Amino acid sequence: MRTQALMPRYPVPALNVPLTTEGRFVLGASPGPLFDLVVFYRGLHCPICAKYLLELERLAPEFATRGVQVIAVSSDDEERGKQMADKVKASAVKFAYGLSLKSAREWGLYISASRGKTSLGIEEPALFSEPGVFLVRPDGTLYYGAVQTMPFARPQFQDLLGAVDFAIAKDYPARGEYTAPV
Repeated sequence: MRTQALMPRYPVPALNVPLTTEGRFVLGASPGPLFDLVVFYRGLHCPICAKYLLELERLAPEFATRGVQVIAVSSDDEERGKQMADKVKASAVKFAYGLSLKSAREWGLYISASRGKTSLGIEEPALFSEPGVFLVRPDGTLYYGAVQTMPFARPQFQDLLGAVDFAIAKDYPARGEYTAPV
């Protein structure tokens, strides 16, 4: 059973997860000046995630110059979280692990069941969340959100950089906020 979708301009769920480099990431405790870019990924087993996160790591300095803090989060355990951070040679992107499936559902993420080993020969967890990308304002409200039911056709980070530039230049509000009857 899915929860209701997150709404732009409204608070997002809490996010408090351990980091692979020690400490914790607590959304809102020390937000980016303009946004936090929260990238939920499937886990170490996903070859498409690794490629996607390599691109995020490459572009993370560009996000930082625009006032965007970047975090990648999965429901993997600590060992697998650290392996993924090592695989993408993370230095600009914070990596977090241990996302509960309950929290994933609160964020509107889809949950999948294991199908065994992937093309990388890595066993999928029994249950794991599918991808999601969110821009969260420092006040904890949703600016942008995208979720996928599978690893394909995710938002491209270069496009997201362009969107951030447009939002800054035009003081563009979060859209999709209308909740009254239609």
